[in-house]
Amino acid sequence: MAEKCFKYVIIGGGVSAVSINQSIIQSSFSFVLLFIYNPYACSISRLAHDCRFVAGYAAREFEKQGVKPNELAIISKEAVAPYERPALSKGYMLPEGAARLPGFHVCVGSGGEKLLPEWYAEKGITLILSTEIVKADLASKTLTSAAGETFKYEVLIIATGSTVLRLEDFGIEGADAKNIFYLREIHDADKLVESIKNKKNGNALVVGGGYIGLELSAALKINDYNVSMVYPEPWCMPRLFTADMAAFYEGYYMKKGINIIKGTVAAGFVKGDSGEVKEVKLKNGKMEAADIVVVGVGAKPLINLFKGQVEEEKGGIKTDAFFKTSVANVYAIGDVATFPMKMYGDMRRVEHVDHSRKSAEQAVKAIFASEQGKGIEDYHYLPYFYSRSFDLSWQFFGDNVGETVVFGNHDPQSEKPKFGTYWVKDGKVMGAFLESGTPEENQAIRKVAREQPAAPSLESLASEGLKFASKI
Repeated sequence: MAEKCFKYVIIGGGVSAVSINQSIIQSSFSFVLLFIYNPYACSISRLAHDCRFVAGYAAREFEKQGVKPNELAIISKEAVAPYERPALSKGYMLPEGAARLPGFHVCVGSGGEKLLPEWYAEKGITLILSTEIVKADLASKTLTSAAGETFKYEVLIIATGSTVLRLEDFGIEGADAKNIFYLREIHDADKLVESIKNKKNGNALVVGGGYIGLELSAALKINDYNVSMVYPEPWCMPRLFTADMAAFYEGYYMKKGINIIKGTVAAGFVKGDSGEVKEVKLKNGKMEAADIVVVGVGAKPLINLFKGQVEEEKGGIKTDAFFKTSVANVYAIGDVATFPMKMYGDMRRVEHVDHSRKSAEQAVKAIFASEQGKGIEDYHYLPYFYSRSFDLSWQFFGDNVGETVVFGNHDPQSEKPKFGTYWVKDGKVMGAFLESGTPEENQAIRKVAREQPAAPSLESLASEGLKFASKI
């Protein structure tokens, strides 16, 4: 097979690849965005909420920076153009008025233009879909696909994202059953939606109490399923929520009719003649009926292609503030990057859509600035997480460290609950959370987290609540 040469390649994690569409491949390019999107990132490191869409945001930045026709290519394992993955656990699951492509192609998630496949063609950006990269040789600057194609590059951007942790990884009996689902890519969502329709009013068991667990439990309940959640932790979302915060969400979900089983795990699955799960064995000895099982127990970054070739730290690929790795002309963005968190003076790896978008833009700006002999500002990221389920919608900014103060109405039985939390360390407010806030209120808590103002007494913070944020 002929070797294809590019100047820039993004190996993406957000949009996986399939077999190359030969009709759109040019013999050579100056820029390549090899985007092998990979799904799955959960808990405070979001499901999300991964890097599949990263290629689209990087492509938009390439276009802003003046990339010329046929200089940029995106190679993706998936068969569709980059899309906003968070929609899969939210609007995609609705029984009526469900989100469907092309409605959530990037960059609508950040309020930008919807980049349909035609957009890439109009800009001279080549989409190479259904192509999986299985080997990366950074020394020779060569990538090899599962089909045997080779791609040469000058600059590589790694955006491989995260991959889901599967129950088979833990040796759980019956974990290969047909009706156990993991949500990461659009084909995963399609399979789950089909099963939901085929098993109406059935029993669903959700394994995991993080983002995926909470959002999909709500989605299944809205689809009239009898839903149970099971997770080993003492409360849901333990990497972000305090016990008080979690008590509200658990109480709200129980009010909606969702059964919550804490402090145990799925230990095995009893299959029927069809190969589908009928019952789930819990470690505490109990059995739960299940027509559908949805699993969201975490994720791990996809960096195996680069093992031994780049410097690693904290489970990811170590980068600087411009997402440059230890190898010249190789960048890493999104879930896989462990980067300097300027606000807190340490190195962190963040799995969330917001960071994925912004790191993609930062890396592309840095590449163009370097070529032009210019500099750009260091990446100055403020951690941001959010979720929506039922009538609830929360946002969090900053660092969840130190003592906590809860304010507002966090009674799950209330018709209109609205509450927040501040995290205080060394006399400063480090993080802020708000449930059911208005856009203006969410911006106020964002500013608190960014500015890290001096905190009054914890009692005063609890009393002032949002008024404290509005004064910053």
